[in-house]
Amino acid sequence: MTETPALFRDCGPAEPARSIVLGKDTPLMLDSGVELGCFRLAYQTYGTLNADRSNAVLVCHALTGDHFVAEKHPVTGKPGWWNLMVGPGKPIDTDRFFVICSNVIGGCLGSEGPKEINPATGQPWGLSFPVITIADMVRAQKMLVEHLGIRQLFCVIGGSMGGMQVLQWAVSYPEMVYCCLPIATAARHSAQNIAFHEVGRQAIMADPEWRGGDYLNQNTRPTKGLAVARMAAHITYLSEPALHRKFGRNLQNRAAITFGFDADFQVESYLRHQGISFVERFDANSYLYITRAMDYFDLAADHGGVLANAFRVKGADGVERPTPVRFCLISFSSDWLFPTSESRAVVHALNAVAANVSFVEVETDKGHDAFLLDEPEFYQVARGFIEGNAQRRGLTSTAKGA
Repeated sequence: MTETPALFRDCGPAEPARSIVLGKDTPLMLDSGVELGCFRLAYQTYGTLNADRSNAVLVCHALTGDHFVAEKHPVTGKPGWWNLMVGPGKPIDTDRFFVICSNVIGGCLGSEGPKEINPATGQPWGLSFPVITIADMVRAQKMLVEHLGIRQLFCVIGGSMGGMQVLQWAVSYPEMVYCCLPIATAARHSAQNIAFHEVGRQAIMADPEWRGGDYLNQNTRPTKGLAVARMAAHITYLSEPALHRKFGRNLQNRAAITFGFDADFQVESYLRHQGISFVERFDANSYLYITRAMDYFDLAADHGGVLANAFRVKGADGVERPTPVRFCLISFSSDWLFPTSESRAVVHALNAVAANVSFVEVETDKGHDAFLLDEPEFYQVARGFIEGNAQRRGLTSTAKGA
């Protein structure tokens, strides 16, 4: 029998605030077969956990997101990425709920990932970091939730890759989730989306400064490749109507075209800015790892290729029943990265097992990124779903300290 590889770091003294070392007693078993022991997970919390620990909401971030959901970002200085959703009086009301968000494993803002130090070498992991999956991210989050003493999350919510994590939570740990909101997401990554990710990865790896993934040890960074990867991906987050409305064919600070290859058009300048600003806060190898995790995501694959089977739960009596988790799926009409058909496929699978599910397609021309933007109908739907389930759970007043 082949011995399972194990990767451990020195657990050391107490961790700094908002960062924790997990897996000391029970390592994190990754889908790749590697055991990751004493790994670090960065996280933020907002609000107060109530006395019976029933008001916890887990927010799962998207590909280029992080755990700074509702506060000034320490690197960019910008407001939290979901400042419209999370905060006092907002759909996820921090006067009422205890909100948790962790930087995913494989990330680059404090959680264990290719940018962090490999305990075996004393140098950044680089490509020696094990490949991770969405399920691995969720397993790490579960360890954090359990560390916080929470037996069941009131709600798990997220968009895009965050929505994938939400679905994985509902499938892997249905007893730990009361309700969930998967937004602008899918039960598996499509061939088109895998293709876009591969373009981005190849842009990074083609940058001579990537150095086979060892750039941190060689004191360089593949900024040009990462910027191009971000530019290509960012186009997929938008829609043609939104691009036309915002930029059209308007020229950038000039009266006529230059007959050259500078940024003649506003849309070119915008994409270049997106690329440049992205490399200031994100690690290139993390981009490789996280996009790969999304590519590998396929909920039906472990359930005989039938998505509905993923939402069946076998009880202690051996009888299969529909998942107890309450769902609300939200899609956006102009999202061509995760189109409405992907959400409908999940809804149909849930209907097939008689699960509790609702579904809304929000009409908007803002594309995939609509879940991060000012889209009133979206926030109204989210608020209604959260409020209705909070009342069912008896969470009808402002949370008091435990």
